Amino acid sequence: MIINIKDLKKKIIYRSTYRGTKEMDKILYSFTKKNIDNLNESELLLLNDLLDLDDENLYKFNQGQKTSIKIEHNKISELFKKFKFKNE
Repeated sequence: MIINIKDLKKKIIYRSTYRGTKEMDKILYSFTKKNIDNLNESELLLLNDLLDLDDENLYKFNQGQKTSIKIEHNKISELFKKFKFKNE
């Protein structure tokens, strides 16, 4: 399957911006904005998969709290876990 990287990036940015909660909109958009241009195709797909997870578990994961689901450990999830949102 051929992936259009430009379209995938647009999809990821949109999905990171329009979540269920304003807090996760800000956290995920900031994380995506910071990292998206440095990711290769497989990493972009991992980020897209991460965005499939619900806001509550993503927030808990980012904050180092216990989640109710198992989140796959990979480069993207580890980057997100270490990411600290700075309100600008």
